[in-house]
Amino acid sequence: MEKYLNLEKQFGAQNYKPLPVVIAKGEGSWVWDTDGKKYLDMLASYSAGNQGPRQPKIIQAAKDQMEKITITSRAFVNDQMGQFLKKAADLAGYDRALPMNTGAEAVESAIKMARKWGEKVKGIPKDRCNIIVCENNFRRRTITIITFSTDDQYRDGFGPFTPGFKVAPFGDLEAIEALIDDETCAIMVEPIQGEGGVIIPPEGYLKGLQEISNRHNVLLMFDEIQVGLGRTGKMFCFEHEDAKPDVLILAKALGGGVYPVSVVLADNHIMDVFTPGDHGSTFGGNPLGAAVGIASLDVLLDEKLPERAAELGEFFSSSLRKIDCPVIKEIRSKGLMVGVEIKPEFGGARRFCEALMDRGILSKETHVTTIRFTPPLIITKEELDWALDIIKEVFAELGQEPIK
Repeated sequence: MEKYLNLEKQFGAQNYKPLPVVIAKGEGSWVWDTDGKKYLDMLASYSAGNQGPRQPKIIQAAKDQMEKITITSRAFVNDQMGQFLKKAADLAGYDRALPMNTGAEAVESAIKMARKWGEKVKGIPKDRCNIIVCENNFRRRTITIITFSTDDQYRDGFGPFTPGFKVAPFGDLEAIEALIDDETCAIMVEPIQGEGGVIIPPEGYLKGLQEISNRHNVLLMFDEIQVGLGRTGKMFCFEHEDAKPDVLILAKALGGGVYPVSVVLADNHIMDVFTPGDHGSTFGGNPLGAAVGIASLDVLLDEKLPERAAELGEFFSSSLRKIDCPVIKEIRSKGLMVGVEIKPEFGGARRFCEALMDRGILSKETHVTTIRFTPPLIITKEELDWALDIIKEVFAELGQEPIK
């Protein structure tokens, strides 16, 4: 395993700090390293693997498509893209879907669409549109996206930045409404802040955002890249409050853990601001990605994975809350998206993740003090029981005394 760690360290840009494990294969809820050690995957590639690794139906769809054609570019129409876009649009309840590849591309696409809608439809003066976002947000790491990050590291050394964004505290409806002016074209938020530490807003927040956006004629855009597609116990996180946004952004699990696939969803009166040449992607909507996307959505539906996430998430989070240990500051959860915040005097979350790794559980720290548990939605109650025993052991061992 050291050989692979050293290769990555020597030849890779050091823009990540992974746990020292080298994964070689996966099946079900489990992965194995290059030395043959077995681990329970409690991260699922930050929700990109909701369906589990190498899900047979998704793998078969990819294989079948690879035997035909994999990429055509948008210079032509392929026989998979339309079927995929219809399935995604129908499932979420929108007229149209714009296919891209990564979450970052989808967010950038949504920003472009909102700005053009603001200028051409709402009538905001040229180059004056602003978009309201929230503190502690994470939308990936392109220059425009880090512009409205409030994490100093994401911005340090990367300026100058893109104008046109205002930032409000997450969960504060009054603060968002106070920032709206005649040049505001959209409000863009994560319904739950995953990378921010599994931060869950107050009940009624999503519905309140919908009411504010309607009142002021601005677009409401939800980034459900991490929290959508079953993760929180609903197919879409906005369903918890029946607060359908004007624009929905999906990625990660849309590719079924096999291939990068993303979409931006909206109705005709918004999506139609795009005309030929306005926006594009060579790989967006390619037949391989579209075939994988269709299969990924089918698996979520056929195997009732959102319902599994609701049931097992309640079991897992309630079991965690029963752990009597002084290291735990707070447990935040929605479905199988769980954040365990460690009290700062116990040395941060990474040492707990490393100890869990040594005992066969893979998780990852976020925002220094929070352990994030986002297992594949196919995980079983028995596997969660096994994990809970080990989590209790690790908390008891590392939580005996605060670190001076």
